[in-house]
Amino acid sequence: MKFALDVQNYIDTSKPLDISIPLSNNEENPKAWYVDTPVFEPVRTEHYTGSVAEGGSVNFRDIFFNPHGHGTHTECLGHITEHVHSINKTLTTFFFKANLITLNPIERENEDGELDRVITIDLLEDNMLNAEALIIRTNPNGTDKKHRNYSSTNPIYFDVECARKMIRAGVKHVLIDLPSVDRENDNGELAFHHAFWEVPENPNFERTITELVYVNDSIVDGSYILNFQLAPFENDASPSRPVLYEIEQNCI
Repeated sequence: MKFALDVQNYIDTSKPLDISIPLSNNEENPKAWYVDTPVFEPVRTEHYTGSVAEGGSVNFRDIFFNPHGHGTHTECLGHITEHVHSINKTLTTFFFKANLITLNPIERENEDGELDRVITIDLLEDNMLNAEALIIRTNPNGTDKKHRNYSSTNPIYFDVECARKMIRAGVKHVLIDLPSVDRENDNGELAFHHAFWEVPENPNFERTITELVYVNDSIVDGSYILNFQLAPFENDASPSRPVLYEIEQNCI
């Protein structure tokens, strides 16, 4: 089905570009922050067994997972505030103009004399930021991102000045293919998170951060329409399925 954006442009909803990583109950599932593999298990009571393979009438499984550590998720400022604000209440519209960009992190020495891989403000050109949503694909972009255990690997992260530049440009939604916008071991500072949500000085409830997406190399950099699909959890973060649609031109 085609939906017109204006007289000249439209999106074709039969051509979605899913950039989420699915949740699974095996070692192929990505992991971060020292969580174990997700667990999917049948409910077993004296009244029934929730597994057709075990003789039950239906499959009826409990799922144990962590939104932040087990795959694509979208979070609001409740991630870092004393009151756990809900992403289900703060994100209330679901279509946005988006830019997809690919960046090559630089190497920078940290205070321990080790080399970090960092996205710095110099990598963000002004023309990249002219959209409500910014999707950042980092190089290298191997498919192992969909299965990697990120714990204790010091992944790529963002310099705090990137957050401030995004805010000045009007970016409300940041999507990344990393487990966090911040350094894995930063002693709880979470500099980018605090700067982007302006916590505690001027808390912003509109902005979101989506982590652990995967953008296949077949999806080219450029402008898209982003559709957020979220499980309606009353929690600071929820599993999510961000979907992109190419902006196509009418022949008129």
